[in-house]
Amino acid sequence: MLVKHFFQNLYTRSRFFQVLWACSGLFVLAFFWPSLLLSAQVLAVGVALLFLLDLVLLYGRASGAGLEAERLLPERFSNGDDNPVRLCLKSKLDYGVSFELYEEFPEQFQKRDFVLRDKLAPRGSFEHTYVLRPLERGGYRFGYVLVYISSSLGFFSRRHRLAAPAEVKVYPSFLQMRRYELMAISNRLSEVGVKKIRRLGQHNEFDQIRDYIQGDDVRTLNWKATARKGHLMVNQYQDEKAQQVYCVIDMGRTMRMPFAGMTLVDYAINTSLVLANIALLRHDKAGLLTFDHRLRSFLPARREGRQMQALMELLYKQEPGYGEHNLEALYTQVRRQIPQRSLLVLFTSFESMESARRQFPLLSALAARHLLMVVFFENHELEALRFTQAADTQGIYLQALAEKTAGEKRQLVKALEQRGIAAVLTSPEKLTVAAVNRYLEYKSRGLL
Repeated sequence: MLVKHFFQNLYTRSRFFQVLWACSGLFVLAFFWPSLLLSAQVLAVGVALLFLLDLVLLYGRASGAGLEAERLLPERFSNGDDNPVRLCLKSKLDYGVSFELYEEFPEQFQKRDFVLRDKLAPRGSFEHTYVLRPLERGGYRFGYVLVYISSSLGFFSRRHRLAAPAEVKVYPSFLQMRRYELMAISNRLSEVGVKKIRRLGQHNEFDQIRDYIQGDDVRTLNWKATARKGHLMVNQYQDEKAQQVYCVIDMGRTMRMPFAGMTLVDYAINTSLVLANIALLRHDKAGLLTFDHRLRSFLPARREGRQMQALMELLYKQEPGYGEHNLEALYTQVRRQIPQRSLLVLFTSFESMESARRQFPLLSALAARHLLMVVFFENHELEALRFTQAADTQGIYLQALAEKTAGEKRQLVKALEQRGIAAVLTSPEKLTVAAVNRYLEYKSRGLL
């Protein structure tokens, strides 16, 4: 086992072969000039001793445990965002070494070109931070950190397998959620494109009229009641009632369409997380419903402190299917599970105008009981074709097709709005801003 382990982790370097070629060349010359034979023999012995010394340096008593590596991973990764990973390498050797470091990335990244080359001083250390941007949710398993060290002689290198394999879960984009949360708290949402919308009317709901007590806000005086009673009367308000906001995500096959490496479902999930958090900050209740041909999952709208964690755990497990969505099943479940009038933000994708028209009666029925907002997506590839100069007949055909599809999407928006259904047509990268803007608009207008 020791011999097998020895040869499994020992690698020759280019300098080893260069020296062997030099020795071999000298012996060849000695065949023609015998006076060179002694020199060739002395060189061969010296090279062999150097080889042996190099092996002793790499496999000596202290060199076996002479390196330590640590991979510092976040507790979880945020999908679609840059996540930092830090590598720390420490040497306990009394002599300097050169190293090549290879990271065994999770298979989802398909990254095979990562290598770090540097030198470690005696008992020195090395640190490096890199970022990873996952494009799908789930478990990501890291392998070993492979470090190949070589001494100053440079004939051989020894492989060390360090930093044991580790797994990290990729959750919906909580970094984006926190970014919007901080901006909402500091009133800086306009920096990411969210409009500043003036709230119409009072932030509180009227409760009753009562006698004035010293210290009451004089702006709440009710002069008509004061005139009738003959003494000061004030309006008393209570905090407005929390409204329910449900993110309804279509898990059908049309939502598997990719955009910049991520599926439409992942964009909808990331936006749902942000929208739910903003709703909770605005003192509303947030809930979730996912469906395809049947109800996938349902989380009742609440304002509890644990609601965001429950949402994140539920969204983490969602994967789109390969079947068609069924709005009849959605309508049945909404009537059964959500009796109170709520804002339903439906993230979906329509393949054509005809397929959308077949859904109009069910969408209208939902809009009759709730405030319904349908969010669907532009096809970015077809949009790019619209503004590309056609070079041949095929290009003209594709351009006409792109224009027809874009026209149908615009017609669909008008058709939905004519039926009292709010429609948001947006590209995936602008989805979050568009959804948050529309929610804040409804909030300001008191439509919830």
